Amino acid sequence: MSPQRKLINSVDNCVDEALCGLVRSSADLCMLQGHRVVIRSDLEHLRGKVALLSGGGSGHEPAHGAGGGAGLLSAAVAGGVFASPPPASILAAIMTLHQAGSSAVLLIVKNYTGDRLNFGLAAEQARNRGVVVDMVIVAEDCAFDTISKAGRRGLCGTIFIHKLAGAMADRGCSLDQIVVKMTQVLKAMGTLGVSLSPCSVPGCRPTFELPPGEMELGLGIHGEPGIKRSTVTSADEVVRMMIAHMTNPDSQACLPLNPGDSVVVCVNNLGGLSCLEMAVVTRAAVMCLESRGLMVVRVMSGSFMTSLEMAGMSLTLMVADEHILELFDVKTIAPAWPNLSRVCVSGRDYITVPPPTGPGAKDDTHCEGPLSTVMRKSLEHVCFTLLNKQEELNSLDRAAGDGDCGNTHAQAATAIQEWLQSHVVPGCPGKLLSVLAGLVQEKMGGSSGALYSLFLTAAASHVTEGQSNAAAWTAALHAGTEAMRRYGGADPGDRTMLDALCPAVDEFMKLNLAPPGGKLVALQAAVQKAAAGAESTRYLTARAGRASYIPAERVTLPDPGAVAVAAIFGAVLESLQGQD
Repeated sequence: MSPQRKLINSVDNCVDEALCGLVRSSADLCMLQGHRVVIRSDLEHLRGKVALLSGGGSGHEPAHGAGGGAGLLSAAVAGGVFASPPPASILAAIMTLHQAGSSAVLLIVKNYTGDRLNFGLAAEQARNRGVVVDMVIVAEDCAFDTISKAGRRGLCGTIFIHKLAGAMADRGCSLDQIVVKMTQVLKAMGTLGVSLSPCSVPGCRPTFELPPGEMELGLGIHGEPGIKRSTVTSADEVVRMMIAHMTNPDSQACLPLNPGDSVVVCVNNLGGLSCLEMAVVTRAAVMCLESRGLMVVRVMSGSFMTSLEMAGMSLTLMVADEHILELFDVKTIAPAWPNLSRVCVSGRDYITVPPPTGPGAKDDTHCEGPLSTVMRKSLEHVCFTLLNKQEELNSLDRAAGDGDCGNTHAQAATAIQEWLQSHVVPGCPGKLLSVLAGLVQEKMGGSSGALYSLFLTAAASHVTEGQSNAAAWTAALHAGTEAMRRYGGADPGDRTMLDALCPAVDEFMKLNLAPPGGKLVALQAAVQKAAAGAESTRYLTARAGRASYIPAERVTLPDPGAVAVAAIFGAVLESLQGQD
């Protein structure tokens, strides 16, 4: 028996418990006793209006149940995971809506055989009982160039039909008016999906196998095969490829889009993409459509029709005139519908604050001094050292953090290298430290960037062009260290970079007592202290930083921040020895 990988109580009860969780958290929804039917709590408001019923297999949450509410669905019926709901439950939902006083019931059904059969059977049974019923079949999949007898699959475009039909029903439109309008809308709508992983029905193996580094284009929402497998590439390229396929004029499933058309876009998370990835894909979709001369009027981005935990997304495009956009913007209280802006996406000035002056822009006026060459070479060697240690630091950080310590130090090193290529190194050490503080603050990011910037900023005022002797440098290092301790909240012994920095700075304070020519010896001793301090973190219990949240027995390697500090001190010493 394979280990459980889903946070459920049991395979048999997960659908019922999920529906219970939905209605317990949504005061506007309730359950129909004896059936997996989510229904509006305010049925009295349906009197004299068309009621909307949709549904399908579970596993696509928040569709369909969380789409219930004024301005959207009147009710939704759920089947088992990836299984069509039974006709008896569909009929029970229809009759409940009819008895609430609705003038008619519209069934919105995705084009899958099981759904068509079961909803169709329930519709015929309801007609025999005197209910006015009609059905809209959603079939907007753009995957296949040649359409088979089964037709195109129904995908995330279904939620657009829910929304537009819901708005019309709420306004009192007739059943025939709604059906005619939705049929028209479907002719100008298309969806295409892509996946980087399969999904698995609770208690079952994955629906398909996809090797690491590959993606599948055009798959269905139940893991049905797509049309093409290829190597995962950039988000921009994936989106470009998807839109090109959707609008291919040689395809029978082509979505015809012409420059100047207004489109509504849905970027739908199939379940397993991070919010960061979704935002990147959303940007790519908007920019790709705009590059084709299209006007993006609305964008939905999030999870609307998922495939359990599948790592992938689908794009739905809908051509929208003023009437469709007006219906789309009608407010709804359905919990799954996002609070969208009514402002046109394209043409909006989305950058309103001018960027600040770059950290090194004003340094062009700085003059070089006697120390400029020495400081440049030291900086170059520090950058070289940090770049060489990138993977070592990442490896150390993976044991107790997010594994990016080497990357953040490499970002800082690269930024400094780029700055050195186009700027003179000022003769005043304090001005250089200020420039470096700005660079690491902007380019390094995270807590490491803030700590280094604090250190450099606090140290900068103590070393000037005319005051850069041993006393000034020791005062600068002391001030920088104290600033890190004050704002960072850590102390020596807490298993942080301070365990390398503080012993080195303490040793460095002896520079004031060093005899002529003994400065390098004092620096060498400071470097040794830094290295010993970094190594000592292997045996310390973390009391600050991310490592403090991890059991001590799992943290057995040196702290990567302390190792980086020791490497910086060592690089400075090596550079100065080479220039002696």
